[in-house]
Amino acid sequence: MRYPLPIQRLLDELERMPGVGPKSAQRIAYWLLASERADADRLAQAIIDVKETIHFCPQCFNFAQDELCEICADVRRDQSTLCVVEEPRDVSAIEKTGEFHGVYHVLHGAISPMDGIGPDQLRIKELIARLSSVEIKEVVLATNPNVEGESTAVYLSRLIKPLGGIKVTRIASGLPVGGDLEYADEVTLGRALEARREM
Repeated sequence: MRYPLPIQRLLDELERMPGVGPKSAQRIAYWLLASERADADRLAQAIIDVKETIHFCPQCFNFAQDELCEICADVRRDQSTLCVVEEPRDVSAIEKTGEFHGVYHVLHGAISPMDGIGPDQLRIKELIARLSSVEIKEVVLATNPNVEGESTAVYLSRLIKPLGGIKVTRIASGLPVGGDLEYADEVTLGRALEARREM
């Protein structure tokens, strides 16, 4: 079926989004067409606002609205325990458990030679610099329990251990191998954090 050009452009843009295929794009487009103009305006403004006001925290590389993200700015957090995750969405998943009270460092990916992602494409240099400048007693490696996540955890462990005085732990299995943190339920993820082990 041929759509008028504005609808086709909308469908094309929606399909560029992760997890949105042709049928999902069509459903969203039809919803937008059927909704009030005010609904579409609110959605468009929300997208513009998030692009204009959200940036990466210069300390942990999570999303932030102010200079630092809410977690880095919170003086009640345990600054001596640092949890390393792959993506900002993993911070949200761990925070939902209520089990971790330290701070985070977001790598923005995992080592994946097949995808052309090496250590230089991740926020690893910033992590090592942070460990050198702040007194961290424990680094919790909470990368995803898949091949890339495990490789990244082993690589980081080998980099951090020689720094001395820092305990390096890995979240326990309890998460399915090949899964993503964002899809784990709070109980499973909480138990994995409680039962983390030293590497």
